[in-house]
Order: sequence, then structure tokens, then C-alpha cells
Amino acid sequence: MHLQHGAIGKMRVVKTVLDGVYVIEPTVYEDERGFFFESYNEREFKKLGITDKFVQDNHSKSRRGVLRGLHYQICHPQAKLVRVVVGEVFDVAVDLRKNSPTFGKWVGVILSADNKKQVYIPVGFAHGFLALSEWAEVLYKTTDFYFPKYDRSIRWDDPDIAIEWPLEKNEKPLLSAKDAGAPFLRDAELFV
Repeated sequence: MHLQHGAIGKMRVVKTVLDGVYVIEPTVYEDERGFFFESYNEREFKKLGITDKFVQDNHSKSRRGVLRGLHYQICHPQAKLVRVVVGEVFDVAVDLRKNSPTFGKWVGVILSADNKKQVYIPVGFAHGFLALSEWAEVLYKTTDFYFPKYDRSIRWDDPDIAIEWPLEKNEKPLLSAKDAGAPFLRDAELFV
């Protein structure tokens, strides 16, 4: 994966191979008492060109081996700012923009409570993650509300996308019924 690095104020930004998807590394202030960092600062994000208004915060807890995704909404699409506060996950974004040169491509990053990295995923992408630690808690902001009737999934193991999930040989992730029955990208209902 080819990455470009930059900085905005108190945050280091890594551009990924997918246009608009960024890994954000905050400046962390630590001492014997613990640590402090800004997980979101509107001014700093605007310097990067992220002007989204976040309207909903979500918090999920997953045990090791749980795979959630690949999720998106066909109407009321959501940009997301994702981070982990307990444990570790392998977080993935898949480009679903039909006219994009990277349509169907993916990028993955390890997010953990220890590394404090975040991923910004713009509108037009599916999102998913695999819990790598005994327990993982993921927090993410979204730019639109959840609308169940527009919620869609794509198969986690779609061979056309070919995500390299960090699973042991022959290990199968724990999936919801919805995710287990999700269509392949070629058959998926995409954005309107």
C-alpha cells in the first residue's frame, strides 16, 4: 500500500491509496497520570478539507473473530470517522463509487486503543472491521442518521474485492445473519 504523509495542526494525516480515505494519528500527551488527545477538532479537519457535519455517534462492542460489514446506505449515505477505544480491529473501506478509478478496491488499517489511530471514510464507501483482540469497542461518527430501509451489505469474502482479512488459515469470522447472506459486489444495490 502506497501512503503519503502530512500534518494538520495537532494531527498527522496519512493519505491512503483510496482518494478521500485518511488515517489520522492524533498528538497524544502522556505522563504518569495517563494521556490526553483531541479525537476530533473541526478546525483541524477543515484544514484537511473534511468539512462534514457529524450527526450521530455509534459505539459497538465485539468479541474476537466478529466481522461487521461491509456496510453502507444506498440513500442518506454516511461518511464515517472511526476509532477504537478498547482492543484492536482490522478496519476496512471499500470504494463503491462506480466512476472511480479505484471502484471495488479496498484499504485496511489496524486501529487500536493503543495506537489511537482513526480512519476517515467519505461517502461512497462500504465499511467493515474484524475484531482482533479478546474484546474490541469501536466508536464512530457518521454524517447522516441510520436508516434501516437503506442499509446494505456486501459479502466480506467477495473474490472480486479480495480483502486480505487477518484470519488464521481456515478460520471463519463470526457474522450476523445479514452479513452472512450479503450479496457480492457484482449483485449489490449501489448508491442512487
